[in-house]
Amino acid sequence: MRHLRKTVKLGRSSAHREALLASLVSNLIAARRIRTTIVKAKLARSLAEKMVTLAKTGTLHCRRQAIATLRREDRVAQLFSEVAPVFKDRKGGYTRITRIGQRGGDGAEMAYLEWINFVPVAKKEPKATTPEGMEKKLDKEVKKDAAT
Repeated sequence: MRHLRKTVKLGRSSAHREALLASLVSNLIAARRIRTTIVKAKLARSLAEKMVTLAKTGTLHCRRQAIATLRREDRVAQLFSEVAPVFKDRKGGYTRITRIGQRGGDGAEMAYLEWINFVPVAKKEPKATTPEGMEKKLDKEVKKDAAT
Protein backbone atom coordinates (compact mmCIF):
# COMPACT_ATOMS: atom_id res chain seq x y z
CA MET A 1 0.00 0.00 0.00
CA ARG A 2 1.09 3.57 -0.63
CA HIS A 3 0.69 4.93 2.88
CA LEU A 4 2.14 8.45 3.22
CA ARG A 5 3.46 8.41 -0.35
CA LYS A 6 2.66 11.72 -2.00
CA THR A 7 4.62 11.57 -5.25
CA VAL A 8 2.86 10.30 -8.35
CA LYS A 9 5.68 8.72 -10.35
CA LEU A 10 4.05 8.50 -13.80
CA GLY A 11 6.35 5.58 -14.62
CA ARG A 12 9.32 7.93 -15.02
CA SER A 13 12.56 8.66 -13.23
CA SER A 14 12.63 11.76 -11.05
CA ALA A 15 14.66 13.76 -13.58
CA HIS A 16 12.30 12.81 -16.41
CA ARG A 17 9.27 13.68 -14.27
CA GLU A 18 10.71 17.09 -13.32
CA ALA A 19 11.51 17.85 -16.97
CA LEU A 20 7.98 16.84 -18.00
CA LEU A 21 6.35 19.08 -15.39
CA ALA A 22 8.65 22.00 -16.23
CA SER A 23 7.71 21.61 -19.89
CA LEU A 24 3.98 21.44 -19.12
CA VAL A 25 4.09 24.58 -16.97
CA SER A 26 6.23 26.44 -19.52
CA ASN A 27 3.73 25.60 -22.23
CA LEU A 28 0.87 26.66 -19.96
CA ILE A 29 2.54 30.04 -19.49
CA ALA A 30 3.00 30.48 -23.23
CA ALA A 31 -0.28 29.07 -24.53
CA ARG A 32 -2.58 29.90 -21.57
CA ARG A 33 -4.23 26.49 -21.97
CA ILE A 34 -2.83 23.00 -22.55
CA ARG A 35 -4.44 19.63 -23.24
CA THR A 36 -3.02 16.72 -21.27
CA THR A 37 -4.05 13.73 -19.16
CA ILE A 38 -5.85 14.23 -15.85
CA VAL A 39 -2.94 12.91 -13.76
CA LYS A 40 -0.37 15.10 -15.49
CA ALA A 41 -2.69 18.11 -15.24
CA LYS A 42 -3.06 17.63 -11.49
CA LEU A 43 0.71 17.46 -11.02
CA ALA A 44 1.36 20.41 -13.32
CA ARG A 45 -1.30 22.47 -11.54
CA SER A 46 0.55 22.34 -8.23
CA LEU A 47 3.82 23.41 -9.86
CA ALA A 48 2.11 26.18 -11.87
CA GLU A 49 0.50 27.61 -8.75
CA LYS A 50 3.84 27.57 -6.92
CA MET A 51 5.44 29.42 -9.82
CA VAL A 52 2.71 32.09 -9.78
CA THR A 53 3.23 32.54 -6.04
CA LEU A 54 6.95 33.05 -6.67
CA ALA A 55 6.22 35.49 -9.47
CA LYS A 56 3.83 37.50 -7.31
CA THR A 57 6.66 38.03 -4.80
CA GLY A 58 8.76 39.29 -7.68
CA THR A 59 12.19 39.33 -6.05
CA LEU A 60 15.41 38.41 -7.80
CA HIS A 61 15.71 35.34 -5.60
CA CYS A 62 12.22 34.19 -6.63
CA ARG A 63 13.06 34.77 -10.30
CA ARG A 64 16.17 32.61 -9.95
CA GLN A 65 14.19 29.87 -8.21
CA ALA A 66 11.63 29.92 -11.04
CA ILE A 67 14.39 29.72 -13.67
CA ALA A 68 15.94 26.77 -11.83
CA THR A 69 12.59 24.97 -11.83
CA LEU A 70 11.26 25.83 -15.31
CA ARG A 71 14.63 25.99 -17.13
CA ARG A 72 13.35 28.64 -19.57
CA GLU A 73 14.31 32.27 -18.92
CA ASP A 74 11.93 33.58 -21.59
CA ARG A 75 8.95 31.77 -20.04
CA VAL A 76 9.91 32.94 -16.55
CA ALA A 77 10.07 36.52 -17.84
CA GLN A 78 6.61 36.06 -19.35
CA LEU A 79 5.36 34.59 -16.05
CA PHE A 80 6.65 37.55 -14.05
CA SER A 81 5.52 40.25 -16.50
CA GLU A 82 2.19 38.93 -17.86
CA VAL A 83 0.74 36.18 -15.68
CA ALA A 84 1.57 37.26 -12.11
CA PRO A 85 0.15 40.82 -12.35
CA VAL A 86 -3.24 39.38 -13.33
CA PHE A 87 -3.37 37.38 -10.07
CA LYS A 88 -1.94 40.03 -7.72
CA ASP A 89 -5.16 40.27 -5.66
CA ARG A 90 -5.88 36.53 -5.63
CA LYS A 91 -4.58 34.30 -2.84
CA GLY A 92 -4.57 31.00 -4.73
CA GLY A 93 -6.46 28.83 -7.16
CA TYR A 94 -4.93 30.25 -10.32
CA THR A 95 -5.65 27.28 -12.56
CA ARG A 96 -8.62 25.19 -13.60
CA ILE A 97 -8.81 21.60 -14.84
CA THR A 98 -11.64 20.85 -17.25
CA ARG A 99 -12.22 17.21 -18.16
CA ILE A 100 -12.78 16.63 -21.88
CA GLY A 101 -13.26 12.87 -22.19
CA GLN A 102 -11.10 9.99 -23.24
CA ARG A 103 -8.24 9.92 -25.71
CA GLY A 104 -8.99 7.81 -28.76
CA GLY A 105 -5.83 5.75 -28.85
CA ASP A 106 -5.57 4.38 -25.32
CA GLY A 107 -8.65 5.67 -23.51
CA ALA A 108 -6.71 7.93 -21.12
CA GLU A 109 -8.82 10.61 -19.42
CA MET A 110 -7.92 13.96 -20.99
CA ALA A 111 -8.31 17.47 -19.62
CA TYR A 112 -7.55 21.11 -20.29
CA LEU A 113 -5.31 22.85 -17.77
CA GLU A 114 -5.81 26.59 -18.04
CA TRP A 115 -5.52 29.83 -16.11
CA ILE A 116 -8.82 30.81 -14.50
CA ASN A 117 -8.92 34.10 -16.39
CA PHE A 118 -8.42 32.34 -19.74
CA VAL A 119 -10.88 33.41 -22.41
CA PRO A 120 -10.85 31.05 -25.41
CA VAL A 121 -10.42 32.79 -28.73
CA ALA A 122 -13.23 32.20 -31.21
CA LYS A 123 -12.39 29.50 -33.70
CA LYS A 124 -11.53 30.45 -37.24
CA GLU A 125 -14.37 30.33 -39.71
CA PRO A 126 -14.74 26.89 -41.29
CA LYS A 127 -13.49 26.26 -44.78
CA ALA A 128 -15.99 27.25 -47.41
CA THR A 129 -17.62 24.36 -49.21
CA THR A 130 -20.62 26.19 -50.66
CA PRO A 131 -20.40 28.50 -53.66
CA GLU A 132 -21.38 31.51 -51.51
CA GLY A 133 -18.62 30.70 -49.04
CA MET A 134 -16.09 30.38 -51.85
CA GLU A 135 -17.12 33.81 -53.15
CA LYS A 136 -16.58 35.36 -49.71
CA LYS A 137 -13.18 33.72 -49.46
CA LEU A 138 -12.18 34.97 -52.90
CA ASP A 139 -13.42 38.48 -52.06
CA LYS A 140 -11.21 38.53 -48.96
CA GLU A 141 -8.19 37.39 -50.98
CA VAL A 142 -8.85 40.04 -53.65
CA LYS A 143 -9.12 42.78 -51.02
CA LYS A 144 -5.93 41.58 -49.37
CA ASP A 145 -4.07 41.63 -52.71
CA ALA A 146 -5.43 45.09 -53.50
CA ALA A 147 -4.25 46.41 -50.16
CA THR A 148 -0.66 45.31 -50.77
